[in-house]
Formats: sequence, C-alpha cells, structure tokens
Amino acid sequence: MNRSYSKEFKVNACELVNKDGIKPAVVAEKLGINKVMLYRWIDEYETYGNEAFVGKGHLRSDDAELRKLRKENERLKMENEILKKAAAYFAKHPTDE
Repeated sequence: MNRSYSKEFKVNACELVNKDGIKPAVVAEKLGINKVMLYRWIDEYETYGNEAFVGKGHLRSDDAELRKLRKENERLKMENEILKKAAAYFAKHPTDE
C-alpha cells in the first residue's frame, strides 16, 4: 500500500531529526514510517531545503528553468534552420525588381 505524505509532514519529520536531535529510528517508529524512507527525506531536505518535496508532476525551480531554456533553445535552432533555407533559396532565385 503506497501512502503519500504532505510536504509539511516530511519537513516536520526531518526537523525532528536535524533540529531536535532525535534519532531517525525513533522518529520513524513514532511516525509509523519506514526508517529508510525517513533517511531519503532527510537527504533530500538537506540537499534542497525549501525546494524539497515538490510533489508528483512538479519541478524544482532550477529544473523548471532548465526545461524552459532547453525548449527555447530548440525553438531557436528551428528558426535558425528556416532562415538558412530561406537565405539559400533567395540567393538561388533573386527577385526581379
């Protein structure tokens, strides 16, 4: 059975270990969660801070910015290719004025 936990729940669990100094095994037992899962949460919280636990289908701000820039880069490459083809076409077929 997969349970999902809120961001607040995960943050509070991590802070019990990090700030209050309670052993992870004790926190996991009291909260009824797997100790390994708590260690993963602690690692993510220490790595990303407030950006941790964004939820399914959401991206951290850095990842979202990277995705946006990659998409823009791909669009600009396509535009550049179109302009190259147009320039080559007009160089071969000059318009009569």
